[in-house]
Amino acid sequence: MIPRLLEKYRNEIIPAMMSSFKIKNRFAVPRVVKVVVNMGVGEGLTDIKILEKAMDDLATITGQKPIMRRAKKAIANFKIKQGSPIGCKVTLRRKTMYEFLDRLINIALPRIRDFRGVSPDSFDQEGNYTMGLTEQGIFPEIDYDKIGRTQGMDITIVIKNASSKELSRELLKLFGIPFSTEKG
Repeated sequence: MIPRLLEKYRNEIIPAMMSSFKIKNRFAVPRVVKVVVNMGVGEGLTDIKILEKAMDDLATITGQKPIMRRAKKAIANFKIKQGSPIGCKVTLRRKTMYEFLDRLINIALPRIRDFRGVSPDSFDQEGNYTMGLTEQGIFPEIDYDKIGRTQGMDITIVIKNASSKELSRELLKLFGIPFSTEKG
């Protein structure tokens, strides 16, 4: 079964991008390659159970088992030793990526309290978009009553063939990501 967002990309977004940006080849249209979801868990240094709970929550949200991230260097000011567990991450591709984006755009983002849209300025030079969420409770897969501590996450949407930030922004707009209109 083809994910709904992938079908929308093939049938609506590619023709719209080709006509508005005068792209002649449909393979030159920007596309989402992968989505990386990262949770930094600093308290994982003292209590490994907090990190394991964060990994369970991330697996529930994304539908894929996360990998544990360890510190590359020792940082004495933060009492971090080299090789200490400090977070977890998941890289989503293909079908699971489109299903996660669909849930994020249509279910999770509207559940954020006082939500006015995501920042339109969070693009890097390659056209990839990164957003931060402050809690995991906005996803319907997480039972709000069983959350021990709220945990934020970073979501990076990696876009290929985007020669400018405007192309990436328009692609994400057509996917349905609500950008805020206020500055600052």
